[in-house]
Amino acid sequence: MSEQQQLDRPNQLVSHGEEAHSFDGIQEYDNKLPNWWLWTFYLACIFSVVYWIHYHVLQTGPSSMEAYQMEMKAAKEAAEKRAAKNPLTNRLLVKLSKNPKAVEEGKKLFLNKGCVACHKADAGGLIGPNLTDEYWIHGSKPVQIFQTISEGVPLKGMPAHKATVGRKGIEKIVAYLQTIRNTHVKGGKEPQGKKEDG
Repeated sequence: MSEQQQLDRPNQLVSHGEEAHSFDGIQEYDNKLPNWWLWTFYLACIFSVVYWIHYHVLQTGPSSMEAYQMEMKAAKEAAEKRAAKNPLTNRLLVKLSKNPKAVEEGKKLFLNKGCVACHKADAGGLIGPNLTDEYWIHGSKPVQIFQTISEGVPLKGMPAHKATVGRKGIEKIVAYLQTIRNTHVKGGKEPQGKKEDG
């Protein structure tokens, strides 16, 4: 059969040394799959069976939740080791409050990380307390303020910000708050908590 005849008669089985199907002038041969492809497929099948037995039948491997919890525990331990090498002190935070760049970055974080929703942009207090007076609910020491921001106060509706802001970010927010304390912003919320010098 000539090439032109093959084109004129699509979907015909043609002779070409091997079986081939012709459609719209395109010949499709029945070739064997490459060995590398077959071995990849076979190994994937074997792996999936072993994986299924290991994790779902015998349950000798950790579940997704257990693996997540192990990773979180390792991350927490690593964070604690880093913190132990560089302990947070009142002196360190007071020193940071004298750094204009850190204070400016702390102010930006205060304005953009959800603090204003409860404390207002001027920190005069809304749902949350006034941060510009000398009255403090959870302690006025820089480390105490850091702890309050980091861990939050769920009973008072204060969320933890350690995951969203991070240690360095919270340090800068505390530095900013040190510069506005006792400034008594106009229209600030009435005092809450205990009067403390800082």
